[in-house]
Amino acid sequence: MRNLKLTLAYDGSDFAGWQVQPDAATIQGTIASAIAQITGETVLPQGSGRTDAGVHALAQVATFATESSVPTANFVKALNDILPSSVRVLKVEEAASDFHARKSARNKTYRYRIFRAAICPPFLARYVWHYPYPLDEPAIIQAAPFLEGEHDFTSFAAVDPERGRDLPVSNVRQIFSSHWERQQDELVYTVSGSGFLHHMVRNLVGTFILVGKGTLQPEDIPRILQARNRSAAGATAPANGLYLVNVDY
Repeated sequence: MRNLKLTLAYDGSDFAGWQVQPDAATIQGTIASAIAQITGETVLPQGSGRTDAGVHALAQVATFATESSVPTANFVKALNDILPSSVRVLKVEEAASDFHARKSARNKTYRYRIFRAAICPPFLARYVWHYPYPLDEPAIIQAAPFLEGEHDFTSFAAVDPERGRDLPVSNVRQIFSSHWERQQDELVYTVSGSGFLHHMVRNLVGTFILVGKGTLQPEDIPRILQARNRSAAGATAPANGLYLVNVDY
C-alpha cells in the first residue's frame, strides 16, 4: 500500500467547496472520481483543509492510499487528462505511511485579494472582491499585526456543521504573520498560521473592512479577540477573493 501526496491548484468558482457532497460538484469528489478511473479503487483523498464554495487554491495538498503501481509522474499526466481544466495536479509524490495532509501540516498561508479600482475587469471578477468604495487603507494595514501570536479566534469563527458536537474543541490558533499591502489596483491580505477556523480568514477580512470604513479602529482588534463572540467582528467577506496559497510540513 502506497501513501501518495498530491499538490493541487484549482479555480473554486464552479465547485461547492472541497468536501464531497451529494448532488454537488466538489474538488474532493472530482479528484476521487479521477483516481477511481485510473486505479479502479474507491478512495477519498484527504485535503489539508476544507476550502469553502468559491474559494481557490494555488497549492492545496491531499493524500490517499493506493495499491496501484502507477509511477508518480504518470499519475500526474493521467489525472490531468481526466480532471476538468479548472483543477490541475501539480505534483504527485510518495509519502511516508504516517503522513497526513491535514494532521501533518504545520503552517498554512492564505491570501485575499480586494480590487479597488472603479471598474473590475470581467476576467478578474471571479477571482477578487470588487470593493471600489472609500477605505482608510493605512488603518487596515496598521490593524493586521494585532492578530499575530496565539489567540482564541472564536470571534472570527463561523459555526462549523462538520465539527463533532460532543468532542472538546479549541478555537486557539497561532498566527505567524498577518499583513496587507497595495499591489497596483489591489489591496492584498496575506496571513500564515498553524491552522484556521471555519470562515476565519473571510471573517477577518470583513472586520478589516470595518476598520477601513472607520467603524472600528485598529486598536479594537484585541478587544474583538477577547470578546470571543462572533457578533463582535465584521461580516463574512465573499469567497471568490480567497486563495489557499501554500501548506508547509
